[in-house]
Amino acid sequence: MRILSRYVLREYLVPLFYCMTGFVSIYVLFELFGSFSRIADAHLPFGVVVAYFCAYLAPYFEWLAPAALMLAALYTMWNFCRHSEIVAMRANGIGFLSISAPILAVACLMAAFVWWVNDDYVPRRAQWARVMRNAKFSAGKIESAGDILYCNADDNRTWSVGSLGDPSARTLRDVRVTVDRPDGGARLMNVTAPSAEFLDGEWWFHDAQVRHYDADGVEAKSPAPELDALRFRCFPEFRERPEDFLMQNREWAYNSVADRFHYLRTNSDMTAETRRKCVYDTWAKILAPLACIVITLFAIPAGIASGRQSVFRGVIGALLMFFSYYGLVIGCMVGASCGWLPPVLAAFLPPTLFLFLGVRAFIKQR
Repeated sequence: MRILSRYVLREYLVPLFYCMTGFVSIYVLFELFGSFSRIADAHLPFGVVVAYFCAYLAPYFEWLAPAALMLAALYTMWNFCRHSEIVAMRANGIGFLSISAPILAVACLMAAFVWWVNDDYVPRRAQWARVMRNAKFSAGKIESAGDILYCNADDNRTWSVGSLGDPSARTLRDVRVTVDRPDGGARLMNVTAPSAEFLDGEWWFHDAQVRHYDADGVEAKSPAPELDALRFRCFPEFRERPEDFLMQNREWAYNSVADRFHYLRTNSDMTAETRRKCVYDTWAKILAPLACIVITLFAIPAGIASGRQSVFRGVIGALLMFFSYYGLVIGCMVGASCGWLPPVLAAFLPPTLFLFLGVRAFIKQR
Protein backbone atom coordinates (compact mmCIF):
# COMPACT_ATOMS: atom_id res chain seq x y z
CA MET A 1 0.00 0.00 0.00
CA ARG A 2 1.32 3.44 -0.95
CA ILE A 3 2.09 6.07 1.68
CA LEU A 4 -0.77 8.25 0.40
CA SER A 5 -3.28 5.41 0.63
CA ARG A 6 -2.18 4.63 4.18
CA TYR A 7 -2.54 8.29 5.10
CA VAL A 8 -6.08 8.58 3.63
CA LEU A 9 -7.06 5.31 5.28
CA ARG A 10 -5.81 6.47 8.68
CA GLU A 11 -7.55 9.81 8.39
CA TYR A 12 -10.79 8.02 7.46
CA LEU A 13 -10.76 5.19 10.01
CA VAL A 14 -10.44 7.51 13.01
CA PRO A 15 -13.75 9.40 12.43
CA LEU A 16 -15.38 6.15 11.30
CA PHE A 17 -14.46 4.57 14.62
CA TYR A 18 -15.83 7.54 16.55
CA CYS A 19 -19.08 7.59 14.54
CA MET A 20 -19.67 3.85 14.89
CA THR A 21 -18.84 3.94 18.59
CA GLY A 22 -21.20 6.87 19.09
CA PHE A 23 -24.13 5.21 17.33
CA VAL A 24 -23.62 1.93 19.17
CA SER A 25 -23.32 3.76 22.50
CA ILE A 26 -26.62 5.54 21.92
CA TYR A 27 -28.43 2.25 21.28
CA VAL A 28 -26.77 0.62 24.29
CA LEU A 29 -27.67 3.51 26.57
CA PHE A 30 -31.30 3.48 25.45
CA GLU A 31 -31.50 -0.26 26.13
CA LEU A 32 -29.76 0.12 29.48
CA PHE A 33 -32.33 2.68 30.62
CA GLY A 34 -35.02 0.00 30.45
CA SER A 35 -33.05 -3.14 31.27
CA PHE A 36 -30.23 -2.18 33.66
CA SER A 37 -32.08 -3.13 36.86
CA ARG A 38 -33.14 -6.52 35.46
CA ILE A 39 -29.62 -7.27 34.19
CA ALA A 40 -28.19 -6.35 37.60
CA ASP A 41 -30.75 -8.49 39.44
CA ALA A 42 -30.03 -11.48 37.18
CA HIS A 43 -26.28 -11.38 38.11
CA LEU A 44 -25.30 -12.31 34.55
CA PRO A 45 -21.63 -12.82 33.69
CA PHE A 46 -20.01 -9.94 31.83
CA GLY A 47 -19.52 -12.10 28.73
CA VAL A 48 -23.25 -12.92 28.56
CA VAL A 49 -24.13 -9.22 28.87
CA VAL A 50 -21.76 -8.33 26.02
CA ALA A 51 -23.17 -11.18 23.89
CA TYR A 52 -26.71 -9.95 24.60
CA PHE A 53 -26.00 -6.39 23.48
CA CYS A 54 -24.16 -7.59 20.35
CA ALA A 55 -27.13 -9.78 19.44
CA TYR A 56 -29.62 -7.04 20.34
CA LEU A 57 -27.88 -4.46 18.12
CA ALA A 58 -27.15 -6.79 15.18
CA PRO A 59 -30.51 -6.31 13.35
CA TYR A 60 -29.96 -2.52 13.35
CA PHE A 61 -26.41 -2.67 12.02
CA GLU A 62 -27.48 -2.46 8.37
CA TRP A 63 -28.69 1.12 9.06
CA LEU A 64 -25.97 2.17 11.49
CA ALA A 65 -23.11 1.23 9.16
CA PRO A 66 -24.13 3.44 6.18
CA ALA A 67 -24.77 6.40 8.50
CA ALA A 68 -21.33 6.04 10.11
CA LEU A 69 -19.64 5.66 6.71
CA MET A 70 -21.39 8.78 5.42
CA LEU A 71 -20.40 10.99 8.36
CA ALA A 72 -16.82 9.71 8.35
CA ALA A 73 -16.44 10.33 4.60
CA LEU A 74 -17.96 13.82 4.95
CA TYR A 75 -15.54 14.76 7.70
CA THR A 76 -12.48 13.26 6.00
CA MET A 77 -13.01 14.97 2.65
CA TRP A 78 -13.99 18.26 4.35
CA ASN A 79 -10.78 18.13 6.41
CA PHE A 80 -8.68 17.44 3.30
CA CYS A 81 -10.21 20.41 1.48
CA ARG A 82 -9.96 22.71 4.49
CA HIS A 83 -6.19 22.17 4.57
CA SER A 84 -5.90 22.23 0.74
CA GLU A 85 -4.64 18.65 0.74
CA ILE A 86 -6.88 17.67 -2.18
CA VAL A 87 -5.35 20.49 -4.26
CA ALA A 88 -1.83 19.35 -3.35
CA MET A 89 -2.58 15.76 -4.23
CA ARG A 90 -4.13 16.68 -7.58
CA ALA A 91 -1.27 19.05 -8.35
CA ASN A 92 1.14 16.12 -8.00
CA GLY A 93 -0.80 14.16 -10.61
CA ILE A 94 -2.71 11.89 -8.23
CA GLY A 95 -6.13 11.01 -9.61
CA PHE A 96 -9.34 11.53 -7.67
CA LEU A 97 -10.08 7.81 -7.80
CA SER A 98 -6.70 7.01 -6.23
CA ILE A 99 -7.42 9.46 -3.42
CA SER A 100 -10.86 7.98 -2.76
CA ALA A 101 -9.87 4.32 -3.24
CA PRO A 102 -9.15 3.60 0.48
CA ILE A 103 -12.52 5.06 1.49
CA LEU A 104 -14.37 3.04 -1.16
CA ALA A 105 -12.46 -0.09 -0.14
CA VAL A 106 -13.57 0.34 3.48
CA ALA A 107 -17.17 0.81 2.27
CA CYS A 108 -16.96 -2.46 0.31
CA LEU A 109 -15.52 -4.30 3.31
CA MET A 110 -18.24 -2.86 5.54
CA ALA A 111 -20.87 -4.01 3.02
CA ALA A 112 -19.44 -7.55 3.21
CA PHE A 113 -19.50 -7.37 7.00
CA VAL A 114 -23.14 -6.19 6.96
CA TRP A 115 -23.97 -9.17 4.75
CA TRP A 116 -22.36 -11.57 7.23
CA VAL A 117 -24.18 -9.97 10.15
CA ASN A 118 -27.57 -10.14 8.39
CA ASP A 119 -27.21 -13.61 6.95
CA ASP A 120 -25.23 -15.47 9.61
CA TYR A 121 -25.03 -13.70 12.96
CA VAL A 122 -28.61 -12.38 13.18
CA PRO A 123 -30.28 -15.76 12.46
CA ARG A 124 -28.11 -17.43 15.11
CA ARG A 125 -28.17 -14.84 17.90
CA ALA A 126 -30.92 -12.20 17.52
CA GLN A 127 -33.73 -14.57 18.47
CA TRP A 128 -31.79 -15.60 21.58
CA ALA A 129 -31.47 -11.94 22.61
CA ARG A 130 -35.21 -11.41 22.19
CA VAL A 131 -36.00 -14.50 24.28
CA MET A 132 -33.49 -13.39 26.91
CA ARG A 133 -35.13 -9.95 27.12
CA ASN A 134 -38.66 -11.38 27.30
CA ALA A 135 -37.54 -13.71 30.09
CA LYS A 136 -36.23 -10.67 32.01
CA PHE A 137 -32.68 -12.04 31.77
CA SER A 138 -33.53 -15.00 34.01
CA ALA A 139 -31.68 -18.06 32.72
CA GLY A 140 -34.10 -20.37 34.51
CA LYS A 141 -37.04 -19.01 32.52
CA ILE A 142 -35.42 -19.46 29.12
CA GLU A 143 -36.81 -22.71 27.79
CA SER A 144 -36.64 -24.47 24.48
CA ALA A 145 -39.33 -23.77 21.93
CA GLY A 146 -42.53 -25.72 22.42
CA ASP A 147 -45.85 -26.40 20.73
CA ILE A 148 -44.48 -26.04 17.21
CA LEU A 149 -46.88 -26.64 14.33
CA TYR A 150 -45.32 -27.01 10.89
CA CYS A 151 -47.50 -27.47 7.79
CA ASN A 152 -45.91 -28.75 4.58
CA ALA A 153 -48.68 -28.05 2.09
CA ASP A 154 -46.72 -29.35 -0.92
CA ASP A 155 -46.26 -32.82 0.61
CA ASN A 156 -49.56 -32.85 2.55
CA ARG A 157 -47.84 -33.29 5.92
CA THR A 158 -48.47 -31.56 9.23
CA TRP A 159 -46.01 -31.84 12.11
CA SER A 160 -46.92 -31.17 15.72
CA VAL A 161 -43.86 -30.95 17.98
CA GLY A 162 -44.03 -30.67 21.76
CA SER A 163 -40.52 -29.22 22.18
CA LEU A 164 -37.05 -29.08 20.64
CA GLY A 165 -34.48 -31.42 22.08
CA ASP A 166 -31.59 -29.13 21.15
CA PRO A 167 -31.15 -25.58 19.76
CA SER A 168 -30.42 -26.90 16.25
CA ALA A 169 -33.78 -28.75 16.10
CA ARG A 170 -32.08 -32.00 15.10
CA THR A 171 -33.92 -33.69 17.96
CA LEU A 172 -37.68 -33.32 18.42
CA ARG A 173 -39.82 -34.45 21.33
CA ASP A 174 -43.49 -35.47 21.46
CA VAL A 175 -43.78 -35.71 17.69
CA ARG A 176 -46.98 -36.29 15.74
CA VAL A 177 -46.99 -36.34 11.93
CA THR A 178 -50.25 -36.36 9.97
CA VAL A 179 -50.06 -37.34 6.31
CA ASP A 180 -53.04 -36.59 4.04
CA ARG A 181 -53.76 -38.03 0.64
CA PRO A 182 -52.37 -36.14 -2.38
CA ASP A 183 -55.87 -35.45 -3.70
CA GLY A 184 -56.73 -33.57 -0.53
CA GLY A 185 -59.10 -36.27 0.63
CA ALA A 186 -59.01 -38.42 3.75
CA ARG A 187 -56.04 -39.01 6.00
CA LEU A 188 -53.41 -41.44 4.79
CA MET A 189 -51.21 -42.06 7.85
CA ASN A 190 -50.52 -40.91 11.40
CA VAL A 191 -47.13 -41.23 13.07
CA THR A 192 -46.63 -40.50 16.77
CA ALA A 193 -43.37 -40.89 18.69
CA PRO A 194 -41.84 -39.66 21.95
CA SER A 195 -38.81 -38.38 20.01
CA ALA A 196 -37.28 -38.12 16.55
CA GLU A 197 -33.71 -37.44 15.39
CA PHE A 198 -32.33 -36.02 12.14
CA LEU A 199 -29.44 -38.32 11.21
CA ASP A 200 -27.57 -38.35 7.88
CA GLY A 201 -30.25 -36.24 6.22
CA GLU A 202 -33.21 -38.43 7.30
CA TRP A 203 -35.67 -38.48 10.18
CA TRP A 204 -35.44 -41.46 12.57
CA PHE A 205 -38.29 -42.04 15.04
CA HIS A 206 -38.01 -43.75 18.43
CA ASP A 207 -40.85 -46.14 19.34
CA ALA A 208 -43.04 -44.81 16.54
CA GLN A 209 -46.72 -45.71 16.49
CA VAL A 210 -47.94 -45.80 12.88
CA ARG A 211 -51.60 -45.89 11.90
CA HIS A 212 -52.80 -46.26 8.31
CA TYR A 213 -56.17 -45.25 6.91
CA ASP A 214 -58.16 -46.17 3.82
CA ALA A 215 -59.77 -43.79 1.34
CA ASP A 216 -62.79 -43.38 3.62
CA GLY A 217 -60.67 -42.35 6.60
CA VAL A 218 -61.15 -45.66 8.44
CA GLU A 219 -58.12 -47.20 10.14
CA ALA A 220 -56.73 -49.99 7.99
CA LYS A 221 -54.22 -52.80 8.33
CA SER A 222 -50.59 -51.85 7.95
CA PRO A 223 -49.09 -52.72 4.53
CA ALA A 224 -45.69 -53.35 6.21
CA PRO A 225 -46.27 -54.56 9.79
CA GLU A 226 -42.66 -55.69 10.25
CA LEU A 227 -41.42 -52.20 9.39
CA ASP A 228 -43.97 -50.50 11.63
CA ALA A 229 -42.93 -52.72 14.54
CA LEU A 230 -39.31 -51.46 14.56
CA ARG A 231 -38.30 -49.56 17.70
CA PHE A 232 -36.02 -47.23 15.77
CA ARG A 233 -37.31 -46.48 12.29
CA CYS A 234 -36.37 -44.18 9.43
CA PHE A 235 -38.93 -42.23 7.37
CA PRO A 236 -37.03 -41.16 4.22
CA GLU A 237 -40.21 -39.70 2.69
CA PHE A 238 -40.22 -36.98 5.38
CA ARG A 239 -38.06 -34.39 3.65
CA GLU A 240 -38.49 -31.55 6.15
CA ARG A 241 -35.27 -30.01 7.50
CA PRO A 242 -34.49 -28.99 11.09
CA GLU A 243 -34.29 -25.40 9.85
CA ASP A 244 -37.97 -25.61 8.87
CA PHE A 245 -38.97 -26.10 12.50
CA LEU A 246 -36.65 -23.35 13.67
CA MET A 247 -38.29 -20.94 11.24
CA GLN A 248 -41.66 -21.62 12.86
CA ASN A 249 -40.20 -20.38 16.14
CA ARG A 250 -38.18 -17.49 14.69
CA GLU A 251 -39.32 -14.08 13.57
CA TRP A 252 -39.28 -13.69 9.78
CA ALA A 253 -36.83 -10.78 10.01
CA TYR A 254 -34.26 -13.05 11.69
CA ASN A 255 -34.15 -15.69 8.94
CA SER A 256 -31.22 -16.05 6.56
CA VAL A 257 -31.59 -15.57 2.82
CA ALA A 258 -31.29 -19.31 2.15
CA ASP A 259 -34.00 -20.07 4.71
CA ARG A 260 -36.28 -17.46 3.18
CA PHE A 261 -35.93 -18.90 -0.33
CA HIS A 262 -36.53 -22.39 1.05
CA TYR A 263 -39.65 -21.16 2.84
CA LEU A 264 -40.95 -19.60 -0.37
CA ARG A 265 -40.34 -22.84 -2.30
CA THR A 266 -41.99 -25.13 0.25
CA ASN A 267 -45.01 -22.98 1.13
CA SER A 268 -47.06 -22.64 -2.01
CA ASP A 269 -50.29 -22.10 -0.05
CA MET A 270 -49.41 -18.53 1.01
CA THR A 271 -51.76 -15.73 0.09
CA ALA A 272 -50.69 -13.40 -2.70
CA GLU A 273 -50.16 -10.54 -0.25
CA THR A 274 -48.00 -12.64 2.07
CA ARG A 275 -45.92 -13.96 -0.82
CA ARG A 276 -45.34 -10.44 -2.17
CA LYS A 277 -44.15 -9.29 1.24
CA CYS A 278 -41.87 -12.30 1.72
CA VAL A 279 -40.36 -12.01 -1.76
CA TYR A 280 -39.68 -8.29 -1.26
CA ASP A 281 -38.17 -8.81 2.19
CA THR A 282 -35.87 -11.53 0.84
CA TRP A 283 -34.48 -9.45 -2.01
CA ALA A 284 -34.31 -6.32 0.12
CA LYS A 285 -32.20 -8.25 2.63
CA ILE A 286 -29.85 -9.34 -0.16
CA LEU A 287 -29.43 -5.78 -1.43
CA ALA A 288 -29.25 -4.03 1.97
CA PRO A 289 -25.40 -4.06 2.16
CA LEU A 290 -25.21 -2.00 -1.06
CA ALA A 291 -26.34 1.01 0.98
CA CYS A 292 -22.82 1.20 2.42
CA ILE A 293 -21.34 1.77 -1.05
CA VAL A 294 -24.16 3.97 -2.35
CA ILE A 295 -24.10 6.35 0.62
CA THR A 296 -20.29 6.60 0.50
CA LEU A 297 -20.37 7.51 -3.20
CA PHE A 298 -22.58 10.49 -2.33
CA ALA A 299 -20.67 11.44 0.81
CA ILE A 300 -17.27 11.88 -0.90
CA PRO A 301 -18.38 14.64 -3.35
CA ALA A 302 -20.55 16.20 -0.63
CA GLY A 303 -17.54 16.39 1.70
CA ILE A 304 -15.47 18.12 -0.98
CA ALA A 305 -18.32 20.59 -1.60
CA SER A 306 -18.47 21.36 2.12
CA GLY A 307 -14.75 22.14 2.13
CA ARG A 308 -14.73 24.27 -1.01
CA GLN A 309 -18.06 26.07 -0.72
CA SER A 310 -19.87 25.73 2.61
CA VAL A 311 -20.19 23.11 5.29
CA PHE A 312 -23.93 23.65 5.38
CA ARG A 313 -24.39 22.87 1.69
CA GLY A 314 -22.32 19.70 1.73
CA VAL A 315 -23.78 18.24 4.92
CA ILE A 316 -27.38 19.06 4.00
CA GLY A 317 -26.86 17.60 0.53
CA ALA A 318 -25.49 14.34 1.94
CA LEU A 319 -28.26 14.08 4.55
CA LEU A 320 -30.86 14.80 1.88
CA MET A 321 -29.58 11.95 -0.28
CA PHE A 322 -29.37 9.66 2.76
CA PHE A 323 -32.98 10.21 3.79
CA SER A 324 -34.16 10.20 0.17
CA TYR A 325 -32.61 6.77 -0.32
CA TYR A 326 -34.32 5.25 2.71
CA GLY A 327 -37.51 7.14 1.90
CA LEU A 328 -37.58 5.47 -1.51
CA VAL A 329 -36.86 2.12 0.17
CA ILE A 330 -39.91 2.56 2.42
CA GLY A 331 -42.04 3.72 -0.52
CA CYS A 332 -41.06 0.68 -2.59
CA MET A 333 -41.77 -1.59 0.37
CA VAL A 334 -45.29 -0.18 0.63
CA GLY A 335 -45.73 -0.44 -3.14
CA ALA A 336 -44.68 -4.09 -3.12
CA SER A 337 -46.97 -4.92 -0.17
CA CYS A 338 -49.96 -3.28 -1.86
CA GLY A 339 -49.25 -4.86 -5.24
CA TRP A 340 -48.44 -1.59 -7.01
CA LEU A 341 -44.91 -2.74 -7.86
CA PRO A 342 -43.49 -6.21 -8.52
CA PRO A 343 -41.61 -7.25 -5.35
CA VAL A 344 -38.27 -7.88 -7.08
CA LEU A 345 -38.43 -4.55 -8.95
CA ALA A 346 -39.34 -2.74 -5.73
CA ALA A 347 -36.30 -4.23 -3.99
CA PHE A 348 -33.89 -3.43 -6.84
CA LEU A 349 -35.13 0.08 -7.65
CA PRO A 350 -33.63 2.12 -4.73
CA PRO A 351 -30.07 0.71 -4.78
CA THR A 352 -29.92 0.65 -8.58
CA LEU A 353 -31.19 4.21 -9.01
CA PHE A 354 -29.05 5.71 -6.26
CA LEU A 355 -25.99 3.73 -7.31
CA PHE A 356 -26.31 5.27 -10.76
CA LEU A 357 -26.75 8.76 -9.25
CA GLY A 358 -23.84 8.19 -6.86
CA VAL A 359 -21.48 7.07 -9.63
CA ARG A 360 -22.58 10.05 -11.71
CA ALA A 361 -21.88 12.48 -8.84
CA PHE A 362 -18.53 10.82 -8.20
CA ILE A 363 -17.50 11.04 -11.87
CA LYS A 364 -18.67 14.64 -12.08
CA GLN A 365 -16.50 15.53 -9.08
CA ARG A 366 -13.48 14.11 -10.91
